[in-house]
Amino acid sequence: MENCCAVILAAGEGKRMKSSKPKVLCEVLFKPMVKWVVDSIEKAGIKQIGVICGNGAQAVQDALGEGYTYIQQKERRGTGHAVMQAKDFLHECGAKHVLILCGDAPFIDQETIRHAFEAHQKAGNAVTVITAKLDNPYGYGRIVRTDDGIERIVEQADATQDQLRIQEINSGAYWFSVSALLSALEKLTPNNAQGEYYLTDTVSILLQDGQRADGYLSANPDVILGANDRRQLLKLNEIARMKVIDRLLDEGVDFVNTDGIVISPDAQIGCDTRILQGTIIKGRVKIGSGSVIGPNSLVEDSTIGDDTIFNASQVYSSSIGNGVRIGPFSQIRPNCTIRDYVKIGDFVEIKNSTLDEKTSVAHLTYIGDSDFGKHINVGCGVVTVNYNGSQKFRTVVEDDCFIGCNTNLVAPVKVKKGAYTAAGTTVTRDVPENSLAVGRVKQENKEDWVIRRFSKK
Repeated sequence: MENCCAVILAAGEGKRMKSSKPKVLCEVLFKPMVKWVVDSIEKAGIKQIGVICGNGAQAVQDALGEGYTYIQQKERRGTGHAVMQAKDFLHECGAKHVLILCGDAPFIDQETIRHAFEAHQKAGNAVTVITAKLDNPYGYGRIVRTDDGIERIVEQADATQDQLRIQEINSGAYWFSVSALLSALEKLTPNNAQGEYYLTDTVSILLQDGQRADGYLSANPDVILGANDRRQLLKLNEIARMKVIDRLLDEGVDFVNTDGIVISPDAQIGCDTRILQGTIIKGRVKIGSGSVIGPNSLVEDSTIGDDTIFNASQVYSSSIGNGVRIGPFSQIRPNCTIRDYVKIGDFVEIKNSTLDEKTSVAHLTYIGDSDFGKHINVGCGVVTVNYNGSQKFRTVVEDDCFIGCNTNLVAPVKVKKGAYTAAGTTVTRDVPENSLAVGRVKQENKEDWVIRRFSKK
């Protein structure tokens, strides 16, 4: 793939989506459709990628990030016109072959890309059309073949009755020889009712020039699927959802049923892990073996180890170790490290903090911007007071400490190894090793106060 580049057509506005963002940024399993396409291209080994953008160029660039060439299509005059905008990119990148894909067809896969290129290169084709077979090909351009390749692509409206019976259709994805493509683009004209430049017309141009065109039939019929409205997008999501679940079943992941379960295609989950109802797994997630996730849990861009129970809780951009027990109804906010055998109970929030091995945070507690050591017991209602209105400070609690119920740890503060805090204490100074911190008002009982209070009325 060293002599190859790719061009992605991503200028569609998606008016039928009723969205303020470009169509290619509409998501399938929480991932923009164009990112699916980019990931498949990169997995196939192609490094130089040009992205044709329309009015939403900045939004597409923000979604994909750096490392790509972004090309503006100021007017939208068809797929051929879009590729014309990439002429400078094709000249400058130095590639001999170019893959052209639609940014709103997310199910193109690396195997199809690679195998189509192998066929393209072996046969010496000027263009290789990636095709698929459908039982009901209505609406798609038909591939008319000869004994020596493709004769032409016929659109539905122009097809004869015999041609309408053809089940092999154009996916909208192509491999071109760069020199052949550039030559064909020079001859492309908008001689059609819409006054647009169609990329499909380059096939006929190359054939007329005596060059070879052929098709590669993908083993994946879903390569042709795209979305022009929200209903089609919903169908793509459901197809993708079941593809991911089927893959995970093959890999030994356990599902009681799949109600409400949505899992990112980038998730890796170990065998014997059970995913329960209502669980959502977003982004790049790695979960070990033998864990239980759910019910009604959210895991986003995080890692979870082996034999961990994550019950009715949420975690974002964090790391959770082996043998951990979390939930129900807890939240692990970004930049947390929860090490092995930690216990986090109900209604606990952890933010930008580390909890070391075998520390227990039972319930109704907030730990933010903190570093807690090993074998710490944190009572109910404990709060790290980490923000003074303008700055945030860290709290440190060393190994083997006991933090009593309703303790306020006012940062910056350190509770040293083996120390205790009494229930209801507000800690504003460091606590020495093996000490007891008591910081509360001495109780005073005013006898008969209630009788005096109400006798005045």
